[in-house]
Amino acid sequence: MAVLAWVMMGLALWHFTIFVPDRFWGGIVGAFVAAILGSFLFGLIVNGFQVPSRADTTVVSAIEAIPGTLIGLGLCYLVGTRRGNEPLVH
Repeated sequence: MAVLAWVMMGLALWHFTIFVPDRFWGGIVGAFVAAILGSFLFGLIVNGFQVPSRADTTVVSAIEAIPGTLIGLGLCYLVGTRRGNEPLVH
């Protein structure tokens, strides 16, 4: 259940990427992958590379994924900006 909470928090925060310019590496799909992977990996790191059982999953489990999601999205944006992923101007 903790993995579900981490991934859902990453997905929820990913929705806010529409408010920033689309310079993510891989576009909006790249931002989606970065948010999901960041939340999952950070959740694992916080819990010592063990997935908590269903009984150990609380609201705090979902909150643990927020920094990982932001780190993943930030790195994806940084890589996209450095690679010149600029939106097309017509």
